[in-house]
Amino acid sequence: MAKAIRMHAPGGPEVLRFEDVEVGRPGSGQVRLRQVAVGLNYADTYFRNGTYPVQLPSGVGVEAAGVVQELGKGVRNVVVGDRVTYTGFIDTLGAYSTERLLPAAALIRLPETIAFETAAAMTMRGLTCAYLMRRIYPFKRGDTVLLHAAAGGVGLIVAQWARLLGITVIGTVSTEEKAAIARAHGCAHTIDYSREDVARQVREITGGRGVNVVFDSVGRSTFAGSLDSLQRRGLLVCVGTASGPIPPVDPQMLAIKGSLFMTRPALADYIADPLEKAQLAEEIFGHVAAGRIRIEINQHYALEDAAQAHRDLESRKTTGSSIFVI
Repeated sequence: MAKAIRMHAPGGPEVLRFEDVEVGRPGSGQVRLRQVAVGLNYADTYFRNGTYPVQLPSGVGVEAAGVVQELGKGVRNVVVGDRVTYTGFIDTLGAYSTERLLPAAALIRLPETIAFETAAAMTMRGLTCAYLMRRIYPFKRGDTVLLHAAAGGVGLIVAQWARLLGITVIGTVSTEEKAAIARAHGCAHTIDYSREDVARQVREITGGRGVNVVFDSVGRSTFAGSLDSLQRRGLLVCVGTASGPIPPVDPQMLAIKGSLFMTRPALADYIADPLEKAQLAEEIFGHVAAGRIRIEINQHYALEDAAQAHRDLESRKTTGSSIFVI
């Protein structure tokens, strides 16, 4: 019997239950997957607490890696025995499981040089970083980025990728330990947001100019400082709301602060085209396979410990990536 984490009502980590599940045979366009490692992402907490409404009872998680066990009718992109990884949104919900059915179209073949654990820790984060670095802004050597949550999973990948491109990264962190991790992965400067004025420090570091781009995964508590850190015609990329949703924005404020740009992208819109998804995956997997970008897996959990994993994530006790090992 397969096992899975399921929830029967939205709420805190305590709603996550470790249950027996019947997987069944794959239908048309589906595969049955034996999972080896499962990714833990902040988006998982949004499904759990009701920020992203789902039909209940429901599985949790949208990212994992494993081995194809059985094919449904019409599946041509993978064969039984393939090592694969995946990420998505509603179409892949239910990743916290030992075995599952899912659409074959969601699967990405995993290079032999990348372990299942690494793939589970990086597929969503890696594709997110790929579109941030390659699709959002025409970065050039010498540009400067303010990166919130610089010691997190996405932050550590972005910092390394930016360093490869000659981009200066200013990372925000909450502790000196996290600052050291961020600097070791490519941040040229770090700011402790718990005791320093972020925008003031950014202006000091940049000689008063501000940064070209802000990557803000925190949301409500960092929004104002993010805007004030941008140079004229700079871009604020809102990629998450860990501290809560951003309040309504008056467009006139963007003009007053320097004709600023603002976007709220979603990964789903950057991997909807199979060709673009393949291109982004090839680039991030290539960097990792070659050792140019390291994936830091700093927390490992058993699947039945999902509630504790969510508590750790929401209390900001984690650094780098976290995974469940099956």
